[in-house]
Amino acid sequence: MERTMTMDESTRRLRASGEAPVGRGGVVLGRYRLERRLGAGGHGVVWLGFDERLEREVAVKVVPREAGDPAQARAIREARVAARLNHPGIVSLYELGEDDEAVYLVSELVPGRTLAELIQAGAVSDRDVARIGVALCDALSHAHARGVIHRDVKPPNVIVVTDPAAGAGFAKLADFGVAHLAVADPLTGTGDVVGTLAYMAPEQAEGERATEAADVYALGLTLYEAWSGVNPVRGATPAATVRSLGQRLPSLGEQRPDLPREVLGWVDSAVGPEPARRPRLASLRAALADVAPRLPDTRGLADAETARRVGLTTTTRSRPPEQTAEERERSGAGGGATAVASRAGAGLAAGVLVLAGLTALGPAPRFSAVAAAAAAGLIVAILPRVGWLACAGAFLGWLGWELRDGTALVVLSALAPVPMLLPYAGRSWSLPALAPLLGAIALGPAYLAVAGSASTPARRLALGATGFLWTAVAELLTSNTLLLGPPPDAAARSVWAGSPSTAGREALAPLATSPAVAGVALWAALAALLPVLVRRRSAALDIAGAAAWGALLIAGHEILSRAAHGGLAHGGGRGLVFGSLLGALAALAASRTGLLRRLPPPPRRTPHVPTMAR
Repeated sequence: MERTMTMDESTRRLRASGEAPVGRGGVVLGRYRLERRLGAGGHGVVWLGFDERLEREVAVKVVPREAGDPAQARAIREARVAARLNHPGIVSLYELGEDDEAVYLVSELVPGRTLAELIQAGAVSDRDVARIGVALCDALSHAHARGVIHRDVKPPNVIVVTDPAAGAGFAKLADFGVAHLAVADPLTGTGDVVGTLAYMAPEQAEGERATEAADVYALGLTLYEAWSGVNPVRGATPAATVRSLGQRLPSLGEQRPDLPREVLGWVDSAVGPEPARRPRLASLRAALADVAPRLPDTRGLADAETARRVGLTTTTRSRPPEQTAEERERSGAGGGATAVASRAGAGLAAGVLVLAGLTALGPAPRFSAVAAAAAAGLIVAILPRVGWLACAGAFLGWLGWELRDGTALVVLSALAPVPMLLPYAGRSWSLPALAPLLGAIALGPAYLAVAGSASTPARRLALGATGFLWTAVAELLTSNTLLLGPPPDAAARSVWAGSPSTAGREALAPLATSPAVAGVALWAALAALLPVLVRRRSAALDIAGAAAWGALLIAGHEILSRAAHGGLAHGGGRGLVFGSLLGALAALAASRTGLLRRLPPPPRRTPHVPTMAR
């Protein structure tokens, strides 16, 4: 017979659902004032509460009281499990209480965003994912040591906190409502199938008693999704998802071939169908902690704009200095073998530049050019920015004062913009020299593939612009065609070499007024555009993007060439076709292997609200 709902029961349900105040005057358990509803989930409604006794904000989950309702049993179980746990990576439960209307779980309020929200917004970097994985390994290890199996690890149950420096950890595991105790838990015996299907271990889906390996499986899927943006188990329908359970999943390497092999191996092992072959949490944690400093950190939570966009505005301030690329450059902090290689590369490039300048731009110096180049390389390797500026100043001084040569002014016009356009990228200040070097072998446009792989749009713009500028200045110095050739009205170096004023009038002025100087903007734009068109979506789309980018490169140079040569038919630039083709192929290869950093998908903007266990 259909059950008739009384007025009291209707009011109770309305209140518990969040549509009406709960308790007298909105205060429950005599101390918690419910201020506003945060959301619903986990068979209850979550409220932002204020503890009037201790004067602090809390999160209150309200589970309506109804005889036989399994949600009540789940709430009591969640409290019983949470009472065993005390860890910075787990949302803390303060109190379990009840009255005639509902059962209340009073928890720590965790301002932040769930990992699911951050993945959807494209707001986590590869390094962020590794750090979150480390935090979850620690949290689960703590739970397992106390006989607790979570059974529902998934991105919506992981909270990345707003201010990890406050002692709250970096990420927290929430919602132990379907957890079970390894011993004496009559509510979760063999045959129970609880959890979320798309993250459920195969043995768990078959009704076997969940073990620690089930949590490892779910954690592996969480990391897989955070790094790739897809859950390989989830199908278009629940039936399709069920069919995926127990199957060997596609390797993470198919989605992210750019990730280190050890990361791919550990994640693939974690999501294996056989529980006994999954790694232990300690081993997985060690692997994630080891690889985290070597993973890219761009466009993640360390980026101030990204943090503001998703409401984690204090995360950037709370991170240690080594977590952001620009702060690493400012402090000179390294980060292992990558930093050593980066400094060595910067020193080598600077040394080669000094050696080339000393041997090619003037008479033989009265000192050893090789020794001077070696000293310059060592200085730049130790102090990338200060050393580069010191070496550039010394070289210009040698050109300008010892030789009384107008060449110094022309070289200065190429060197001076670099520190201003790349203020925090001192290890890249010699990189634009690659553009004229490639131009000497008729491959100049291929340099843009290098500039386009820089970590930020500003650096891509700067490297593209300075690469074209250095090529143009090299053409003035050598009177050779490396790309578009010297301006038609520019004099040969022999005319202006003896006087800085003549160099300004006969070399720099024609260059500055030539239509070809628009190539600075063209190269800057093409370098910035490259990772937008070639962004590791699919092979077909990346090939189409690389082809479009190459076509833009060729068309832009054709226009510049015709403008620079009075509209006459012209070849468009030395090595334009082969250089553009090589650049497009290099960009495509870099994208598919991860050297060209992929851009996140367009974010869905969501309002910032504190989050707790749901």
